[in-house]
Amino acid sequence: MTAPDADLHPDVPHAARIWNYWMGGKDNFAADRAAGDAVVQVYPEIAAMARLSRGFLIRVVRHLAAEAGIRQFLDIGTGLPTMQNTHEVAQGIAPESRIVYVDNDPMVLAHARALLVGTTAEGITRYVPADYHEPEKILAEAATALDFREPVAVMFMGVLGYEPDLATVRSITARIMAETAPGSHLVLWDGTNTTEAVVEGARRLAESGGVPYILRSPAELATCFEGLTMLEPGLTQISAWRPDSPDIEPIEAYGAVARKA
Repeated sequence: MTAPDADLHPDVPHAARIWNYWMGGKDNFAADRAAGDAVVQVYPEIAAMARLSRGFLIRVVRHLAAEAGIRQFLDIGTGLPTMQNTHEVAQGIAPESRIVYVDNDPMVLAHARALLVGTTAEGITRYVPADYHEPEKILAEAATALDFREPVAVMFMGVLGYEPDLATVRSITARIMAETAPGSHLVLWDGTNTTEAVVEGARRLAESGGVPYILRSPAELATCFEGLTMLEPGLTQISAWRPDSPDIEPIEAYGAVARKA
């Protein structure tokens, strides 16, 4: 990892760097590892959640590009780049795929510009500096690369827990999807409050200085898909969404993919 910039605040736990640590990455500092370890002490499965979430993304994008014919992806709340990012999976199947990444974190965007480079001459890979609380800005800037008259896959991958109010979360997802064409898809996963251990892990994360993350029930997450048709197997643990292997690891994270009629 390069020497920390003054704006990185290496002594303050940072959500994207903590997740990077759980993923086994190198873009993190001691404060991030301490916060991450505080969660691991009570919920050691968090590292598996990080790994399984990437597998979920890969399987979803692969399905949407190869089987659903989606050629446009709006990945909101990108996080630090890692292996098999959205554009790599999509453009590996359909070279002409267009991907717009959205994040409000300058550090994430700096990494994205350096590492999330389009893999094909035909495709487009762009970045929008915005918070998901700014759907109008996201839509306006994404429209410079995406054609909202054609289907788009809108992705919120493990990020909506940073908004404490479920009604606001539903408003954000609904506003973005309202601008998409029929045949578009909403992809969403998040951590769930389905065991005492994961709830305690979230509490330890906040206590250690990390940004608080709101865990919701699967039923609450399901309300974000109202008006859309879920693809099989519906809202399920992310490890169980069309798995590549029959050996499914149970995890306190649920996700789904739903189609707009």
